[in-house]
Amino acid sequence: MRSVIIGTVPIHGHVMPLLAVARYLAERGDRVRFVTGARFAAAVEATGAAHVPLPAESDYDDRQDWDLIFPRRGELTGAKAIAHDIEHVFVRPGRGQYDAVMGTHAEEPADVVLTDPAFAGGAFLLGHPPGARPPVVVCGVLPLMIASRDTAPYGTGMAPLAGPLGRVRNGVLAAVAGRTVMRGATRVSEEVNRSIHGTPLPYPVLDWPRHADAIVQFTVPEFEYPRSDAPPTLSFAGPISASGSQAALPAWWGDLDGSRPVVHVTQGTIANRDYRQVIAPALEGLAEDDVLVVVSTGGRPLETLPPLPANARAAEYLPYDDLLPLTAAYVTNGGYGGAQYALRYGVPIVTTSGKEDKPEVAARVAWSGVGVRVNTETPSAAAVAQAVRTVLREPRYREAAQRVSASMQRSGGLAHLAGVIDDVIGGTDS
Repeated sequence: MRSVIIGTVPIHGHVMPLLAVARYLAERGDRVRFVTGARFAAAVEATGAAHVPLPAESDYDDRQDWDLIFPRRGELTGAKAIAHDIEHVFVRPGRGQYDAVMGTHAEEPADVVLTDPAFAGGAFLLGHPPGARPPVVVCGVLPLMIASRDTAPYGTGMAPLAGPLGRVRNGVLAAVAGRTVMRGATRVSEEVNRSIHGTPLPYPVLDWPRHADAIVQFTVPEFEYPRSDAPPTLSFAGPISASGSQAALPAWWGDLDGSRPVVHVTQGTIANRDYRQVIAPALEGLAEDDVLVVVSTGGRPLETLPPLPANARAAEYLPYDDLLPLTAAYVTNGGYGGAQYALRYGVPIVTTSGKEDKPEVAARVAWSGVGVRVNTETPSAAAVAQAVRTVLREPRYREAAQRVSASMQRSGGLAHLAGVIDDVIGGTDS
């Protein structure tokens, strides 16, 4: 029996795939302790793992308005908004995350620690030498954020540019980002690491997964930028997520009879308060098209939606394993997990591009050829409608999505991750 600690930031899209991991490991007989936000306690316990709460200074309820949780966030846009989120949402909670993991490990030594890449506590855990800490495996629930000479800095949403010119561009952008966007986060990460280990963090904080014992990315290589300088510890498991919603089929489910293409529109479960991001423009722009627009509010009451045109249906939650095989296009504001779920079924994607990791998701959708990127957070109805029509009309998008789906079917999934866990435990002296 392995003793496993899982640590995630208290955000739904980060926690859910690690819940699937926790259940898998618990069912194979491992002792699993899951460090995350208080609101996920029941969900953690349902997997067979023990819930360990984050300290108050590192916990928050992601269902609340983030602009209220993190003051001044709503006043910022562009690079300043990115800088704020990296420092306040990602780096500053890292000390409490580190304390929670180390305290849990002190109570009962763990054989391995699994974290999501936004769990900055993992970066500070790496300050201890191997043998004095458990091995750390980063579970890639976000687009891969390690720095590379072949990619632009994380958060820019810029696709790779081939050849020497691309590497020059990437180097210049990285230098500029270090002096501007990353300045506050770098200062805080150095201060926290110094308070724990007596020295500043020896590498950029966003690049910390490179220094972990392993990175297992929850997608396939076809949906991630190639990096000639990727660490040998990087591997791909394919999409791993909790099973699709088990919501009951809505009364209108019979309307999905194949008589017209189904366009599924969602803003996930977190960034779903401002329907201008994708739901409202999709409803308006496609109102006269011969399609059936199927909206999921991610748990928000249906009465919060704008008026539905005759060709639209809505539910708070929908069973994706039933819906996606019937879907012709998946329209999203850029959630990583949702995009992976759509690609499992070979469904092409239309995505907008907003905050957090969403510009990186949108850039990969366009780069991989599986869909169309609308490069704004609040697009016009005409822009969304045109993108959907393009995806429905041109078969190359579905063909690319189906190629990614085929690769996902061949991926190792949870068994691959478990093999990596066993390998790093077996290769660690303790």
